[in-house]
This record gives sequence, structure tokens and C-alpha cells, in this order.
Amino acid sequence: MAGYTPMIQQYLQVKADYQDAFLFFRLGDFYELFFEDAIKASQELEITLTARGGGGEERIPMCGVPYHSAASYIEQLIERGFKVAICEQVEDPKHAKGVVRREVVQLITPGTMMEGKGLSEKENNYIASINHFTDETFALAYADLSTGEMRATVLNNDFNEVFNEISLIGAKEIVVSSSFKEEWKKFICERLVMTISNEEDEEIRSEYQPLLSDIDGIKLQSTSARLFNYLHRTQKRSLEHLQPVKTYKIYQYMKIDYYSKRNLELTETIRSKGKKGSLLWLLDETRTAMGGRLLKQWIDRPLIDPSAIKARHDLVETLIKAFFERQEIREKLKEVYDLERLAGRVAFGNVNARDLVQLKKSLQQIPLIREIVERLDSEEATKLAQQMDSSEEVTDLLERAIEDNPPISIKEGNIIKDGYNEELDTYRDASRNGKTWIAQLEREEREKTGIKSLKVGYNRVFGYFIEVTRANLHLLEEGRYERKQTLSNAERFITPELKEKEALILQAEEKSMDLEYDLFTGIREHIKEYIPELQALAKTVSKLDVLQCFATISEERSFIRPNFSNERVMVIKDGRHPVVEKVMNVDHYVPNDCVMNKEREVLLITGPNMSGKSTYMRQIALTAILAQIGCFVPASEAVLPIFDQVFTRIGAADDLVSGQSTFMVEMLEAKNAIANATKNSLILFDEIGRGTSTYDGMALAQAIIEYIHHFIGAKTLFSTHYHELTVLEKELDNLKNVHVSAMEQNGKVVFLHKIKDGPTDKSYGIHVAKLAQLPGELITRANEILASLEKQDPKRHQEESPDLVQNVGQAEETITTKPIEATDHSMIEEEQLSFFSEEQAKGKTQTFTAKEKKVLDKVRDLDILDMTPMDAMNVLYELHKKIKG
Repeated sequence: MAGYTPMIQQYLQVKADYQDAFLFFRLGDFYELFFEDAIKASQELEITLTARGGGGEERIPMCGVPYHSAASYIEQLIERGFKVAICEQVEDPKHAKGVVRREVVQLITPGTMMEGKGLSEKENNYIASINHFTDETFALAYADLSTGEMRATVLNNDFNEVFNEISLIGAKEIVVSSSFKEEWKKFICERLVMTISNEEDEEIRSEYQPLLSDIDGIKLQSTSARLFNYLHRTQKRSLEHLQPVKTYKIYQYMKIDYYSKRNLELTETIRSKGKKGSLLWLLDETRTAMGGRLLKQWIDRPLIDPSAIKARHDLVETLIKAFFERQEIREKLKEVYDLERLAGRVAFGNVNARDLVQLKKSLQQIPLIREIVERLDSEEATKLAQQMDSSEEVTDLLERAIEDNPPISIKEGNIIKDGYNEELDTYRDASRNGKTWIAQLEREEREKTGIKSLKVGYNRVFGYFIEVTRANLHLLEEGRYERKQTLSNAERFITPELKEKEALILQAEEKSMDLEYDLFTGIREHIKEYIPELQALAKTVSKLDVLQCFATISEERSFIRPNFSNERVMVIKDGRHPVVEKVMNVDHYVPNDCVMNKEREVLLITGPNMSGKSTYMRQIALTAILAQIGCFVPASEAVLPIFDQVFTRIGAADDLVSGQSTFMVEMLEAKNAIANATKNSLILFDEIGRGTSTYDGMALAQAIIEYIHHFIGAKTLFSTHYHELTVLEKELDNLKNVHVSAMEQNGKVVFLHKIKDGPTDKSYGIHVAKLAQLPGELITRANEILASLEKQDPKRHQEESPDLVQNVGQAEETITTKPIEATDHSMIEEEQLSFFSEEQAKGKTQTFTAKEKKVLDKVRDLDILDMTPMDAMNVLYELHKKIKG
């Protein structure tokens, strides 16, 4: 470092503390980047890479962005998961000795964005902290710095649960200690767009003690403190808008895991990863940004408390009946800006005058909204109205102080109204009326002295002056005029009044801007005192916004209020998939019923491809979710149990990142449901077993159905193309067959999309291939092959088949398909398919060489489920080499 110039040495000293961030180093009107930062930034931002001397022969890579347009470049880097350290001059260059002192004033990260396009209007921007403790439990705390919201929970020893929570909240950044396992970091980063940051300090700072006052337990306190300390260290300012940490337990809400949320397309679609086509897209009739964020939170965490659900339904019903009041509320809400983030910006110190005008306009709407809500004939509405404190003191202050159309900059003046501050008014008067005052002074001086040629002038060197010709000097009052300049035929003077006015006029604009900035910061500091009230108001307005949104959607789309059953009964009449219905057009959607009770715990759904089995299953889950978030549901009648969890296995997808095949993903998702579901859960399994051979898949599907039926008892919808499984209705008391009907006309299949009791007669797979316009020769050949197979194995296509194992006919594999007995809960033996011939399976002796025995032992010891496909291929190659000798 010794060979570098003092400025580059200063840069390197600062950069040493921010190795994981781009350092934006302020030089004049530019932020400059050097060395490796410059090379990477020039590539990411597509800006010119140059070089400069740094004190030696080496030319240092360099690039820069203008100070006034740096925000857009910073946003680009943050959106890509990078961090940016802002390094500013922290002393006046006029008083600096040597290099001007510079320090990092803020570290901007994906989880600490406070403004800009990267901050989605209707989505929270969460940053989370995770701790892992010696008793194998986890603690999670998360915050949205832009709104001040903070929450925390303790999770059991299952990292999948931690992953599920951080994916559910959509955290952009995770803060952990250096001891956090690398495999967990890798797991998170591979599956989510995530930035991982380190923070070791878990000490609770005194200023954040009040935020933890309601938290019991060192786990939550230390995890929250780690997050506080990271925010404090990176933002380098007081964060007065942070709200007290609210604790929760995940079982207080309906649990929807990461895969089920994706499969049901609750907040984004599987195909495009966008909002359009999701349940959130359908429901979002919110009028405010904060209402939009709350709607997403409610969808992510449906309620399981009947009284809380009822309270929401009551208010939705009230708003549906009060059409005109609801329309008035919607119009007024359009005028309410983002109170949560405005309060955050006030506390953070980056609020401008236009933001304060938005705050004023928002607060001016609150009394009007409250008056409308008070007119609603509802106990819940009355409670809501009572929580709307319009903060009249803030409204009055902003009305008196801030111009209605101020500039964006808070340092260039014209933001404070006339009449707010006497000193500012004086400056403005001097600045605006200086020439008028000078002309008036000239008239007054002529009258006083009787000198008609007296004039008041100005030049840049001497400022303002009174000029009198030499012939008239004797008319001046002695002692009042102070000589300022002598000319050949005149003298120039100044009076105490002119001297005072001169100071005002010359410095008025500069002093006016400085004073306006001071007044503005004073107003901002005063508003900080009202931040808790503003945040509470924001929550109330958000809640009203979401409930009016539910009422609007429910009325427009003919949703009805659901009832809840304590007997675990589900009766849905004319149920619809709300999103598909909107996309298709309501006139073309075929509604369906669903009845599930003690005798119908499991519905085995058969039917052709494209007939609507998956849509039917999804609409049942969405109906339950809609009911439990407080919305009405798409049906003509609905009686529902309150579900504690929803599990889905829908669609075919692999996990290339971790080397897991489609079938392995299918089995892991099935295992997740089976391991965690209770009798109060809802399970949707679509085509389980299709990722392996026919008989493997069939055996697994039957075993899964039996296990759920005997040991879990959850409401389960299980769709399948294995028609052989329909015989289970005779074996399992609480399983019923239903099918999606279709009919054949002139060799073409017509899908009726109607759910009926009983099994289907065939799959119509070749008909679907024909609809997809596969070549005619291919379709003809497929029909020939199908006829041949049916001739070889006729029993497989008979509904009356009493048992799966008796119907497989020509199968080479033998599968034990005796139903799992519900009487033995202690153990369920896993049976392996035979690798050898039928004779060997029946017990004929077979001798093996020592080499073959070693290979068999190796096969026996393999943990297949823990292997990636590449691992399996490598092992198979080694075994093959050993057998070949």
C-alpha cells in the first residue's frame, strides 16, 4: 500500500472493511470504483472501464457513475444480489489537511432497500436472521426495514421447516453467524434468490431493548438482537421506526409448505413465476400498497382460529350488503398513500417534501373513511372505526408548513410555506422585494436630503451604495453616512439601514435555503414522535382495504359465505376453481360438487387426461384457503372443516440442483405429507407413482392410500390412472371412487368435466394424443398396440378384479399387495421387488461365487434414497466392473 497515492491508500483502507460489497467512493461529482470492483461493476452495469495512475507504474482499473444518477446503478446491483457501500466525504474540503476524510455512511443490501424500483409496492422486503442452538432447535427473526415490521418464532430441529418459513416470507437476505453450516447456506442459495450475510454480535443494544420487551426466551432475543445489530451496523443511523418484535408459532396458522404453495399457485404461477394467473392476482382489488402487502400475508398464513375467521367473514358480509358505502371507501382509499413506508422514510431520514405532502393527503382522508365505516351496521366495523386515529396534529403541521407542490430536493428551497416562520419570511421578502425596497430607499433619501441626483446603486465588488455628487455633499447629514468609495466627481456612502438590508438581500437566498432545510428537518423530527400512531393507523387501513377487496371480489364473482363444521364434514355444492373460472369466462366453467365425511375420507379420482382432475383437486384446496383467510368462496353452498395443513403432490418436476429425479421429488413430497399430516389436514396427491414402472408405481400408490386411510385419516383427494386401484373401495371403508366423466362420439373424446361417483371405464390416452395432433400413422399404430396388450392381459381392464396381484397377468415382477393392516401401528415392513427369477423367489437354492456375494452385499448396503442419479450410475459402473472380473 505504501507505493500508492494517499487517495488510493484511503480507498484501500475503507475497502478492507467491505470486502463483500462494491465500494462507491465519492470523488467530486462522481462515485468511483477501483481495482476488482471496477472490473466487475463495468461488466454488470455495462459502463466504460478505464484506468488511472495510483502512485506507481501500475495503472489501476477504474470506472464511475455520476452522483446525481447513482441510484439507478445501485438498484441494478442490489437486484442482482450484490451489496453496495456508499463512501462519502465527511469533512469540509476547505478545512481538510491533506486528503479529505471519507467514511462509509450506509451499506445497501437486498434486505435493506428503503426506496427505488427494486422495492416492490405491494410486497414486503424482508431480511431474516437464523440461529441454530445446541438443543437442535432453530430461531428465526425477520424484519421489513421499509415498514418497520418485525416478527420472530422458534422452530424444531428440521431445516426444511426453516427453509419453508424463509421461502414463505420471501426473504431477500439472511443474516447468520460464521458457524452456520455451509450445507444449509448452500441449500438456501440453490433454491432461492438469496444473499447470505454474517453478523456475530448478539448483544442487545440499549436502544433496542424496548423492542424486545414482550419476548421471553434467550433464543428469540439473541436472534432478534443479531438482526438489530446487522441493521444498525449497515445503516449507521437510528432506526426509530422499527416496531416491537411480535412472536408467533407456525401452528397458529394453516401450514402450507413451499411445494404446496407453488403447486397451488397462490402468489405466483409455476410457469412464468409471475403474479398473473395466481390466487393473489385474482383477489387483488386492494386500493393501497399496504393493503396489497397485507393481502399477500393473509394468503400465505390462513387462520385456524374460528372466532378470528368469523370476525373477517362478518365484516366482508357487512361490506357486501353496504354497496354504496363500500364504493365510497374504495374511492377514498385511492387517495391514501403508503403510510407504512412513509413513516419508515421519516424515521430513516430520507423523506422528502413530496413524501410529506403524500402523508398529509393520506391523513386528510382518514376522518372521511372513518365516518363511512361508522355508518356500517356492524360491531366489527365499529371496532375498526375506533382504531382510526387521523393524527390531526400531524395533518395540521403539514398543512401549515409544507408547500403543496414542492421540489424533490430538500436543499434547494421553496418547500416551506409563507407565514410558517418569521425569519424565513424576512429572507424571502428581502430576496423577492430587494429591488422594490432599493427604489423606495432612493426616493426616501432624495426627499430627506433634497438631492435630486442622489441614487442607490450596486456593484459586485462594493455591494449596495448611495452615490452623491461632490457638489451636493454638504447636504448630507453628518454622522449618518459612512464613506464606502471615492470617485472623481462623486462619493459613495452606505447607511446603517442600507448595510442591514444589503446583508439581508445578498445573503437572503443562501440563508433562505439553509433555514428551509433546518425547518424541514425540524418538522421531520417532530413527525417522528407520531410514528407508532401512524404505523397503527396503517395496519387498520390495510385491514379495511383487504376486507373491502374480499367483499368486492365475492360480489363480482358470486362467492358465498362458507359455514364451518366441527364434525370434519365437507360439502361443496357447485364449486369452481376461481382463477380458471376468471381466465376461461364464467359461462364456460363447469361447476362440481365435493362431499367428504366419515365414510368418504379418501376420494380416489379416475378419468382421462385433460378432463380436469387436477383442476378439481386444486379448487377444493383453494376453497379451503379462501375460507380461512376470511374471503367468501366460489360455490353455491359450502360447509367446511378447518384444516390445519394443506399438502399437495401435483405436477411433474425434477430438482436438478440437488440431483433428484422427478420420481424422487415426487416421493419426497409424498413423504413430507405422510410424515406431517394429521386427521385435520387436507392432502392432494395427483398421479402418485407415475415416475417409475407400472407395477412399482401401482404398488406405491396403493400402499400410500392404505397408509393414509389407516393411520392418518386426513381428507385426501387421490387422482390416478391406475384403474386397478378402484377395487380398493371394497377393501377400505372410508374410500370412495369418483371419476371425471367423458364420452366418445364418432371416434373422438368429449370431456364433460363433471365429477361423478364410481370409477371411470378407460383413460382415453390415445384420444388425447389425437387431440394433440400427433401423426395419424402413430395414432393408428398405438391403437394396434393397445388392442394387442388388452388381448394379452384382459383381466387388467376388468373393474371386477378382486385383488391387484391377481390381475397383473403376464407381469415378470411379483408384488405383494396385501393391504396394510391398521391393527399393527408399530411397524410397516418394506418389501423389495425380486431381482431374480420366479423360481428363485419361490425358494430354489442358488449358489454364488465369493465375488458375486461381495457385489450382493454392496447392493444390500446401498442407501438408494440418499443417492443422486450420478451417484447411482457410478456405483452401477463399479459393480458391473466387479462382476465382469
